[in-house]
Amino acid sequence: MRVLLIGANGYIGRFVADRLLADPAVQLTALGRGDDADVRFDLATGSPGALTRFLDAVHPGVVINCAGATRGGARDLTRHNTVAVATVCEALRRSGCGARLVQIGCGSEYGPSQPGSSTAEDAVPRPGGPYGVSKLAATELVLGSGLDAVVLRVFSPAGPGTPAGSPLGRLAEAMRRAMQSGDGELKLGGLGVQRDFIDVRDVARAVHAASLSAAQGVINIGSGRAVRLRDAAAVLARVAGYGGTLHELDVPPGPLRAAIGHPRAESDHAAPVAYPYPDGCGSWQQADVRTARDRLGWRPRINLEESLADIWMEAACRI
Repeated sequence: MRVLLIGANGYIGRFVADRLLADPAVQLTALGRGDDADVRFDLATGSPGALTRFLDAVHPGVVINCAGATRGGARDLTRHNTVAVATVCEALRRSGCGARLVQIGCGSEYGPSQPGSSTAEDAVPRPGGPYGVSKLAATELVLGSGLDAVVLRVFSPAGPGTPAGSPLGRLAEAMRRAMQSGDGELKLGGLGVQRDFIDVRDVARAVHAASLSAAQGVINIGSGRAVRLRDAAAVLARVAGYGGTLHELDVPPGPLRAAIGHPRAESDHAAPVAYPYPDGCGSWQQADVRTARDRLGWRPRINLEESLADIWMEAACRI
């Protein structure tokens, strides 16, 4: 099976590439903006015609799109998350390769949900921020393309390679600094939100399964269990061996307020970071993952404690 992987050097893309390379039946080609890609191509600025010519030359059976942006203004997010996907869909429509498309979506497309509920694929999306809007627009482009396509809505990925700027990455960095400076108290804010964390290696397994399946439409990829960030912090402290006190600050949810990792003294530490979940999803998010089980034969295997231990190992290496 010839697979074209777009965004192989990204957070999720790296693990998808590893998973595919471990399959002897897969012949993998990586397309991206970096020098390490087999073929350099920028979806945000490249033409559908140029991509069509490449598809006709390589003739993949599956195209997996892990590329995209999680930060930036509305214009950048639209260019990298929506326009880029429009380019992929148009190129596939023009090409004679007949490839299946596996698009990586996100849980932010749904927006806020009722605490205690599980969000299924038939929920009406109401994204609460530009990132979710740009990803939802991409999903709609894929679903309306007429292609053999599936969109995996990944909830909150965690585990090795977690970006330092993500909520769990910032939490680990704050704990590393506290241990390095000998702080007996770690002040944290914004820990009341609850998210459905899913290990990035389990995400890669889901992408692999989706590439082999005939499933179409939208499929949620999550653990099926919401975890309060406060509880994740306690688990991280345990795996890190941090014996200090976790003191939660009363921080209203606002994008300009400081949250995780309030320093003991501004002069001694880096500036506090922003509220940990400016994703437009409110205080609660939990995926209904029955469709992934039924249509992909997929279930999560890696628990959050293992994911957090891997996050901590990478953070500790920066000491």
